[in-house]
Amino acid sequence: MLLAGGSALAVGGLAFLYPVHNREFNSIDITGADYARDFSLLDHSGQLRKLKDFQGRAVAVFFGFTQCPDVCPTTLTEMTRVKQLLGNDGGRLQVIFITVDPGRDTPQVLQAYMRNFDPQFLALAPSEQQLAEVTKEFKIYFKKVEGKTPTAYSMDHSAGTYIFDPRGRARLYARYGLKPEELASDVRTLLREA
Repeated sequence: MLLAGGSALAVGGLAFLYPVHNREFNSIDITGADYARDFSLLDHSGQLRKLKDFQGRAVAVFFGFTQCPDVCPTTLTEMTRVKQLLGNDGGRLQVIFITVDPGRDTPQVLQAYMRNFDPQFLALAPSEQQLAEVTKEFKIYFKKVEGKTPTAYSMDHSAGTYIFDPRGRARLYARYGLKPEELASDVRTLLREA
């Protein structure tokens, strides 16, 4: 997995060490994975969200933080492009951003941040305990990097995106840097399966 800081992380599930090579997908096929199964978190408007809420849609789940200078805004901008490339099927893609910085990323901050990309994108705001649980479930690395002042810290974090099929199953792991056209092709394939 690539970290937001740009280094490689050599841990995680077998799917990352031994990816299934499926010529049908540009992303890593993790079908049948025993991780990244679900979440139960409040969104930026205070509504409890679970994967089953999005039945019938492909779901892209990405972890990050609003003060991220590059990886997070780039990924969300690319997901906006993916939605556009899907055309009439764009409404069948739900993008979910889970913050790894709940101390600064309040629901109000997350709501304003998501408006910069797409009004249908959702941000989830876990508590510190929920963050530990959901990052363990999704095999996400994150670490606070101290700054010059207590509030000027940064966060290193895994930079890939999980993609779920319309039945709510984890199917793909898209590495950071995959082109929007390639992601759109993968999402389109999952939507066709439904």
